[in-house]
Amino acid sequence: MIAVTIVAVVWGTTFLGIRVAVETIPGWFVAGIRQFLAGIIMLIILLYKKELKWIGWKNLSYQLIFSVLMLIIANGLTTVAEENLSSSLASLISATSPILVFIGSVAIGLQKFSFRGLIGIIMCFCGILFIFWDGLHELANPIYRTGIILLFCAITGWASGTIFTKKMNIQSKNISLNLFYQFMFAGIVQICFAFMFSENYNFGNWSSKSIAAMLYLAVFGSVITFFSFHYALTKISPIQVSILSYFNTIIAIILGWLILDEEISAKFIIAAVLIICGVFITNYNPEMFKKKPKLIDN
Repeated sequence: MIAVTIVAVVWGTTFLGIRVAVETIPGWFVAGIRQFLAGIIMLIILLYKKELKWIGWKNLSYQLIFSVLMLIIANGLTTVAEENLSSSLASLISATSPILVFIGSVAIGLQKFSFRGLIGIIMCFCGILFIFWDGLHELANPIYRTGIILLFCAITGWASGTIFTKKMNIQSKNISLNLFYQFMFAGIVQICFAFMFSENYNFGNWSSKSIAAMLYLAVFGSVITFFSFHYALTKISPIQVSILSYFNTIIAIILGWLILDEEISAKFIIAAVLIICGVFITNYNPEMFKKKPKLIDN
């Protein structure tokens, strides 16, 4: 129960953490340093447990693909997008990623199309319309428009990484070791991007609040939550753990409103309800409310 609570709460706070971090630190630096520090922490853990080893070229190629899609593109672009978007808006749009996973899975034959899935897609689409109902003119602002485009590219990367994982059906014996390679690769690439694409990265302008938020993202948002997530998978089913994504969005919206004074309109609330319900309907499975059977050793 503690592990599940950590995953639900901490992942919900990462959008707020990113928004605070990018107030004075360029997004690519936030993402890159976050992943690199997480990789260093993983390295220390692996060295302590004497589990650091070469994973082979084939497995490495898989880990680099995961890293590109889910850390560099998904996490990195979300971080850069939040330079110009509120944390609540970023979390709400990101909540639509399971819909892209569903559509992509149907397209490549991993999942059958259903009427329930169609209803969920329509509800999510209506939710997106409610978000921009009164703000279509804001898309004329190139900064805001760029942020929205980056965010949609980010959720596409996350969905692609999820589908790739499902398609390959790779069973890992040491997830911590694989994550070390993913974190280090993403961190190095994103830090290179930071020096290439950040217009102003005067380190003296980085506030202590932003630095603290970035460290929080590395330690809690990446490492601790990762361990909690996989520990939770040993106690409850993956479908049950997936329900946490709905709580993440709600927590992110509430925190953005309480701490950053982000405006939450009635239409934004309607959009949140439509998107969360649409994702839930699309991914609903009766098994999500059943306990995971315990394995009995012979």
